Amino acid sequence: MEFALKLLHGGAGSLASYLAAHVLLCLMPAFFIAGAMAALIPKAAITRWLGRSTPAHVSYPAAAAAGSLIAVCSCTIVPLFAGIYRKGAGIGPAITFLFFAPAGNIMALAYTGSILGPEFALARLLLCLLFGAGIGMLMALIFWREDASHDAETDSLFADHASMAPVALGVLLSLVGLLLAGTLKLWPLTAPVFTLDLPLSWAQAWQGTLFSWLPFDAARGEEGVSFQGSVLIGLLLLIAATAWKGLENIVEGATRWTWLVLGLAAATLAVAALRLTPGPGTLEVAFTGRLFGVALALWAVWHFAQGLDGDDWRAWLWESWRFVKQIFVLLVAGVFIVGMVRQLIRPEWVESLAGSNTVPANAVAVGFGVFMYFPTLVEVPVARMFLDLGMHPGPLLAYLMADPELSLQSMLMVAAVIAWTKTLAYVGLVAVFSVCAGLLYGAWVDGLGWLPLALALLGFLALLAGAMAWLGRRQMAHTPV
Repeated sequence: MEFALKLLHGGAGSLASYLAAHVLLCLMPAFFIAGAMAALIPKAAITRWLGRSTPAHVSYPAAAAAGSLIAVCSCTIVPLFAGIYRKGAGIGPAITFLFFAPAGNIMALAYTGSILGPEFALARLLLCLLFGAGIGMLMALIFWREDASHDAETDSLFADHASMAPVALGVLLSLVGLLLAGTLKLWPLTAPVFTLDLPLSWAQAWQGTLFSWLPFDAARGEEGVSFQGSVLIGLLLLIAATAWKGLENIVEGATRWTWLVLGLAAATLAVAALRLTPGPGTLEVAFTGRLFGVALALWAVWHFAQGLDGDDWRAWLWESWRFVKQIFVLLVAGVFIVGMVRQLIRPEWVESLAGSNTVPANAVAVGFGVFMYFPTLVEVPVARMFLDLGMHPGPLLAYLMADPELSLQSMLMVAAVIAWTKTLAYVGLVAVFSVCAGLLYGAWVDGLGWLPLALALLGFLALLAGAMAWLGRRQMAHTPV
C-alpha cells in the first residue's frame, strides 16, 4: 500500500507541477494557433511549402526552418503539428517539423552551447537536421498511400477556402507573438518593471504547505508547485468548468459562457506572466516585461479577431476546442504515468549503464529520455549533471535527441492525430536514429578521425538525396494531371 501511495503521489506531483508551470504560456496559445491554422489558413498556403506534392528539397528544409524558430517542448509542438497536418501538410514534412522543433530550435541549441559547449551544440544541430529529414522521408515512403488518401480528404474538407484574409493573418501572427512572449527567456521579458507588496501573511505558509505536500528534487530536474502555480491550477480548473458550456456548441453562436471562458483564459495568461513571491507577511508581485508582452499580444489577437466573419471566428474557436478535447486528456494521463514511473527510475542507474559508447548504453539513454521527461531547456542542465557524473558524451547526445521527442505523453498525443501505426513507426525511427546519433558522436569524441566521420555523413547524405529523388518521382507519378 505504501508503495502504491508513493507511485500515486509521484504521478500527482508530476501533473500538478506540469500544469502549474508549462500548460499556460506555451500550450494554451498553441491550441489556439492550431485552431487558427485549421480554420483560417487556406490549404494552398500549407501545401505550397509542406504538401506531399511539394519537391522534397523545398518541403523538408522549410519544415526544419519553421521548427527552428519555435522554442517549445514535445507536448506544445503536437497541437501545431496537428494543425499543419490537418490542413494538408505531407506526413514527411509534418514529421520533420514535429521532430526538429523541440530538439533543434534556436533557443535549445544556444542553451546547449552555453552549458555543454559549442561542439555539442553543433553536433546536435547537424544530426537533428539530417536525421529529422531522414525520419520524415522514411515516414513518407512507408505511408505514401495513406498520405495520398489524407491529401484527398483535406481537399474535400477545405475546398471552399480560397484565400486568407488579412485579419486572419493578423490573428495568427498575434497568436504566434503571444506564444513567443510567453516562452522566450530574454532579458526584456524576464526583467521586473516594478513590484508591489501585498499584505498577505498566509502566502508564505501556503507555500510551505505546498512543498510539504509535493516535495521535489531540483537536482533531478523536478519542479514543485509554487504559490503562483497553485493559483494558476485554480484558474485552469475554472476554465475546465466553463469551457464545455462555452465552446462545445460555439458553431451555433457565442453565449455568456463563451465570453467567460475566453476572459478566464486571458486572465490566466496574464497571471502566468507575473512573478508572485511569498515573503514574511507579504506577497511580492513583480510586473515583468513578459506581462506587457503578453498583454500586447492579447490585445492584438482581440483587435484582429473583431474583423473576422462570424463563421470564421466560430470555426477558429471550435477547431481549437476540438484539439483540446483530442489531445489534452491524453497529455494529462501521460504526465501522470510518467510521474509514477519516475519514482522507479534512479539517475545513478543510467549513469552506471551509460558510461561507455555502446549500443546498449545509447539505448538506455534513449529509454531514459522517454520516461524521465523534462520540460524544454530543462533537459540541458540535467544532461550537464549526467556528464559530470560520468555519462559518456555519445549516450548523452542520444538522450538529448530522444528526450524532447519521445515523452510518453507526446506519444499519446501524436497517436490521437495520426493513429498508432504511424506513431509507433515514428517512435521506432526516432529511437534508432537517436542511438545512431549517439554512437556517431561518441565515436568522434573517442578519437574517430574526421575522414571516417565525414564519409559516414556523406553516405547518409547520399541516401537522403536518393530518398528525395525517389520520393519526388513517386509524387509525380501519383499526382493527378
